[in-house]
Amino acid sequence: MTPPLPRIAVLDDYLQVARECADWSVLDGLCQLDFLHRQLQVPDEAADVLAPYDALCHLRERTPMPRALLERLPRLKFMTVTGKAHRTLDLPAATELGIAVCHVSAGETPGTAAPELTWGLILAAARHIAYEDRLTRAGRWQATLGISLAGKTLGLLGLGGIGQRVAAVGQAFGMRVIAWSPNLTTEAAAAHGVTRVDKEALFRDSDVLSIHVVLSDRSRHLVGRAELALMKKTALLVNTARGPIVDEAALVQALAQRQIAGAGLDVYEHEPLQPDSPLLSMDNVVLTPHLGYATRDTFERFYRSTVEGLQAWLQGRPQKLLNPQVVASPGSMQAPTPPAAESR
Repeated sequence: MTPPLPRIAVLDDYLQVARECADWSVLDGLCQLDFLHRQLQVPDEAADVLAPYDALCHLRERTPMPRALLERLPRLKFMTVTGKAHRTLDLPAATELGIAVCHVSAGETPGTAAPELTWGLILAAARHIAYEDRLTRAGRWQATLGISLAGKTLGLLGLGGIGQRVAAVGQAFGMRVIAWSPNLTTEAAAAHGVTRVDKEALFRDSDVLSIHVVLSDRSRHLVGRAELALMKKTALLVNTARGPIVDEAALVQALAQRQIAGAGLDVYEHEPLQPDSPLLSMDNVVLTPHLGYATRDTFERFYRSTVEGLQAWLQGRPQKLLNPQVVASPGSMQAPTPPAAESR
């Protein structure tokens, strides 16, 4: 008797584009595949909806996977996550529960999506583009004065791959570029034509401050009341990294009291942004819904790699595991056996 096919859920396909971004037909006859298009509340709703599934496919960190949820998914044996970092996944708990986790990268991505969005937010905030768009549609004409970027100082909190690309564009605009992060050296900054400064000078001297550090215990609320108080009243803050790097309550206060001129935000302490967030009613902030990585090019790479990861697991040869000890442990995971050709 042919065993039942494994059930697999592709999570958080908000835009309903996952099917068209990859060739899922290679999995025909190997599994039952479902695409879930809405956010699930964790843990209770997610536990109820995901209980029947043997494998889950994540898109970034949209659905958290804490122990409290994983323990309520007894059938779950395999997950794919896009990239090696999934900071809302309890990997030790997954390992303890015998759930193998495979990282599926975006392939050889040029890493341009987030820097491009960063500059979209910088320009939108500097020239009040979203605000003026709304007013123009309402019949008003030229309500604000923006700022020119040439000759201004661009400050980068972090000078990794994304920060370097943002720096290059700033230099093309004729901006002076400064940077600081805990591990940044003078030599590393100079290699990209950037001046390393201390943390206080970064916040004090920047006309535009853009955040590009990784979220960790050390960087959580790295930008708080004290740092915002150092900034110029004419300065702009842009965050396309992770929301919790900024103390959101402190930022709301700074924007409301015009301690800084404005902000461009793609990420938030709690996502999606809640309907009662004071940010939604502020005219000096530009908001986007975590679009930094959300381009068709990136999604196609993510989903193609997801299909490859699923195919390898279904064929009993899982790859790119973040917890290979799960597979190495006897009986910890029995990969599904592909059905015989005549039963497909």
